[in-house]
Amino acid sequence: MTASASSRRAADLSAMALPGGIIALMLLMIVPVPAILLDVSFVLNIALSVAILMAAMNAQKPLDFSSFPSVLLFATLLRLALNVASTRVVLVHGHEGGAAAGHVIEAFGAFLIGGNFAVGIFVFLILMIINMVVVTKGAGRVSEVSARFTLDALPGKQMAIDADLAAGILTADEAKARRREVATEADFYGSMDGASKFVKGDAVAALLILAVNIIAGLCLGMITHGLSAGEAAETYIQLAIGDALVAQVPSLLLSIAAAVIVTRVSDSRDLAGQIGGQFADPRSWLPVGVVLAAVGMIPAMPQSIFLPAAGGAFWLAHALKKRAARPEPLPEVAALADPHRIELADVSDLTLVSLEFGYGLVPLVDEKKGSPLIARITGVRKQLSRNFGFVVPQFRLRDALDMAPYDYRIMLGGVMLGGATIQPDRLLAIDTGEASAVHHLKGEETRDPSFNCPAIWIDRGNRDHATAAGFLVVDPGTVVATHLNQLLAERAHDLLGPDEVRALIEATRQHSASLVETFHPQPLSLAAVTRVLRSLLEDGIPISHPVPIFASLSRAVQATQDHDALVDRVRGDLGSTIVGRICSPSRALPVITLDGGLESAILQGLRDPVTGWPVIEPDLAATIARQVKQITDERGPSATAPALVVQPQSRRAIASLVRQRTPECVVISICELPASQPIEVIEVIGASATNALDAQMEMAA
Repeated sequence: MTASASSRRAADLSAMALPGGIIALMLLMIVPVPAILLDVSFVLNIALSVAILMAAMNAQKPLDFSSFPSVLLFATLLRLALNVASTRVVLVHGHEGGAAAGHVIEAFGAFLIGGNFAVGIFVFLILMIINMVVVTKGAGRVSEVSARFTLDALPGKQMAIDADLAAGILTADEAKARRREVATEADFYGSMDGASKFVKGDAVAALLILAVNIIAGLCLGMITHGLSAGEAAETYIQLAIGDALVAQVPSLLLSIAAAVIVTRVSDSRDLAGQIGGQFADPRSWLPVGVVLAAVGMIPAMPQSIFLPAAGGAFWLAHALKKRAARPEPLPEVAALADPHRIELADVSDLTLVSLEFGYGLVPLVDEKKGSPLIARITGVRKQLSRNFGFVVPQFRLRDALDMAPYDYRIMLGGVMLGGATIQPDRLLAIDTGEASAVHHLKGEETRDPSFNCPAIWIDRGNRDHATAAGFLVVDPGTVVATHLNQLLAERAHDLLGPDEVRALIEATRQHSASLVETFHPQPLSLAAVTRVLRSLLEDGIPISHPVPIFASLSRAVQATQDHDALVDRVRGDLGSTIVGRICSPSRALPVITLDGGLESAILQGLRDPVTGWPVIEPDLAATIARQVKQITDERGPSATAPALVVQPQSRRAIASLVRQRTPECVVISICELPASQPIEVIEVIGASATNALDAQMEMAA
């Protein structure tokens, strides 16, 4: 409890430090301060300027010192406040002697310029020229250009982040951090463009304050205090110059810090390490030694200076060459060579979907060659996410040394879903049924891995010939992406996990918080909600509109918490959605039904002790599935797919066997059929199957 209170007290003091400092600056400008406090403030100002310069030099990249514009503002305000306070002390107490304005001003005015105020004026003007014309002007120009280029590049950087996120290269948190960094970078360079004007304005203010101190000091000394012109000049000009130099030295340090920040290039080292590393090439110092030695040989030159400098350059080049030839230390060799150390990444793959390639297909995902396959896979992931209603987990692409060079395979949870052999430097011409029988295409005959259609691998120059012959021509990346889409489109329930469901619930909570609270986390846990949504996806119902699904789930949990009962109730509420995916409400839905005797026999038969579903005899199941497929095939691909309408108790069992042979035929229960939906019964399955079932039951009896 005490530690918590101390932490809160420390946080409160930190929050009050900056407002308190600003108030202190205002008081420093208004309230007269003694000379000793002024001396302490001058020393702190110099120390602060040096600390800011060191922080700028030690930053690895400009954003590591992102608070620099604000720090520069407050440092400039401190210096101006000290100028106002020192001007008051100089003008009020300057006639009493140099020490009356403080020992720091006296030391700068006497020691640094030797007591000669004319020298002091020239030194001050030189510092002003260096500060304003060289450092500040250059830093301001760099800040302006950097801000312009950064803002122009901002949309491109945002699009690159979105592309990396869609491709699975970045996680959502990493993408959010990258976007925050890009926005901070734009704000930083925009602020630096304006903050550089602080330093320039401060230098102009220092020049004006010096003029005011000299003119006002001469007037006050001669008129008020009765000093002669020489005495007034010697006293007040020396103090004014000392005051100006005290302020100008920190100002020059801050100008250098601003220039260092805006001219930095992102690097893993600080500025000293970056410069030292780039000057460590021995080839740079050998010519230096040669030039210095050549100049030192000229009789008029001071050979005692040039020749030792040349010798130092030769020695430095030799030392750097020896260091470059020395092998780099390998501090991690022992850890890597330890046979007993095993990392989790060595034995576990946390990615749900992965694509593995032989080494011959690596160019398809090579960034240097445009990564043609990554763009296709990104499109597949986006399309699947839109169809399913949740963000599909990221895919992992990697090479596999145990595969043939041009093979690929698609893995889901470590289980191989499919794979094929492709030719990365050729095109695949697919015969979708419209190709000419006489096409004269030359190439390697194969089968399309997605739909098993006849195909030919052809040279890229034969694209137009193949298209004219009626073939569908695709590149290798499209072949892999289509195969991936075809395999995953049927497995939405396998891709949905608790993390995706949590994200879906949180997104819904932002708009319908009360709705979510009616069923989650009580009475349904995250695992229970995930199981319900997975069952809906397995039945082909997308969850892209979660509000009606969650509303139905909210009503269902008031009556039961049994999983199968919840799914049936939700499906009953979503009947219009299920039927609407087959045909419009204004058209008659083609319906297949089971004979009443057949369905009664199924319901009165054995049941699976685990699931409670009716157990359909294998021959009967094959007969029903075969007849449904025959009816669907006879209607043709252009006709509306029929729906098999059954009793609620038998829907799951019949749907599981029909889905294997005829996935386009939707199995719904009579309770899920909307009352306003017109129907057309196109077939009743059952007469022969019922007789066969009765015969089997009699034989069993």
